[in-house]
Amino acid sequence: MNVGIVGVTGYSGQTLFRLLAAHPAVDQVNLYGHVDEGNGPVRYLDEEVPMFFGRHLPLEPFDAATMMAANDAVFFATSAGVTSQLAGPFIEADFPVIDLSGDYRLQDPQAYAQWYHKTPASQLNAASYQLADLGAPQTHYVANPGCYATATLLGLAPLVQHNLVQPDSIIVDAKSGTSGAGKKLSPLMHFTEANDNLQVYKLNAHQHIPEIVQQLKQWDPAIESIQFNTTLLPITTGIMATIYAKGAPGLTEDSVVDAFQATYQDHPFIQLMPGQMPDVKMVIGTNNCALGISFNDVTNTVMVVSVIDNLVKGAAGQAVQNFNDLFQLTETAGLPTLPILA
Repeated sequence: MNVGIVGVTGYSGQTLFRLLAAHPAVDQVNLYGHVDEGNGPVRYLDEEVPMFFGRHLPLEPFDAATMMAANDAVFFATSAGVTSQLAGPFIEADFPVIDLSGDYRLQDPQAYAQWYHKTPASQLNAASYQLADLGAPQTHYVANPGCYATATLLGLAPLVQHNLVQPDSIIVDAKSGTSGAGKKLSPLMHFTEANDNLQVYKLNAHQHIPEIVQQLKQWDPAIESIQFNTTLLPITTGIMATIYAKGAPGLTEDSVVDAFQATYQDHPFIQLMPGQMPDVKMVIGTNNCALGISFNDVTNTVMVVSVIDNLVKGAAGQAVQNFNDLFQLTETAGLPTLPILA
């Protein structure tokens, strides 16, 4: 199979290229620039991203028809607001697309405009929002979940799907490494600000909140909102989402553990740790999500600690997993499960 990547120079795009270049079902990875780059000088991967030394691959001009003729699927690793301007021809042709941006995650265009402060995409109903560990894509256009949403929803799915928690009690304290903010410069990301520091940011305003609530409401319509805050960690990669919720009447620790085991027993990328708490280094470089589970019967509070690598499970890895599911390949093909020392 041949696959294309639009947006390879970003952190998620770089990770995506690394995974696809080693994928057993992928024969060739073609790289494409943005639509406005067609008249400029040819750019090459190893010049744009020096860590790919020796991979002197051109970033071809963006042309939808040419891309569909040369590839079996295309990945968009572009910023929010970009993919919506490029995706139309692919949707009209029902061509397989895995979209890592936020442009097609929300079903309500007004919600997108409110949270992303951009013009919403058209043809939103052509896309399927797909957590790769909880089902296969239902359309050829796959909206890959956000990194915070992935960690949070995987931690909440067994509790919400089995009605084990009170719908108005969900609190999520999520923390991420600096790569989650992408390559765009900002005062928050200066070394002097981020190093040896913790910074709460986008309080009650993070753009992943509406997709989390959208999915939770599909599982339990009684959930109207959640309390969600994000903190920047002075590390490169990794997310830790600590989730709290009040238990439904009669809840026990055994019933909580049983729900998680029933939900994830056949899922190779989910690591369940009842009574233990994972740390970020357990998942760095992998497509895994490690879940620590605890129930305090004194306070009737469930706590779940969900950790992922934001660039792998939270972006490129889950995109490849969705690609595998879309083309009915082995789910684990091309995806790492052993952590790296970083």
